[in-house]
Amino acid sequence: MKIKPLLDRVVIKQFEAEETTKGGIILTAKAQEKPQIFEVVAVGEGGVIDGNEVKMYLKVGDKVLAGKYSGTEVKVDGEEYTIIKQSDVLAVVED
Repeated sequence: MKIKPLLDRVVIKQFEAEETTKGGIILTAKAQEKPQIFEVVAVGEGGVIDGNEVKMYLKVGDKVLAGKYSGTEVKVDGEEYTIIKQSDVLAVVED
């Protein structure tokens, strides 16, 4: 099954939490903090929203920062995704 977001929405997938710290300490599942870095897996086409034209500047494969509680979480074929508006993306992570 494939997810195709509408208008200014973006489908993102959260990166896995680190299992060890930089110092080599292994963390239990409860101690691991969820990263706020996501990968963009699908992008809507943009369009006119509330009378304003919205152009999509994100693309599939971008790494982005998003708020902990933004968007709607969905599960498709056993994979967890979050659907958010492009305007809810806080920053693009550049390597």
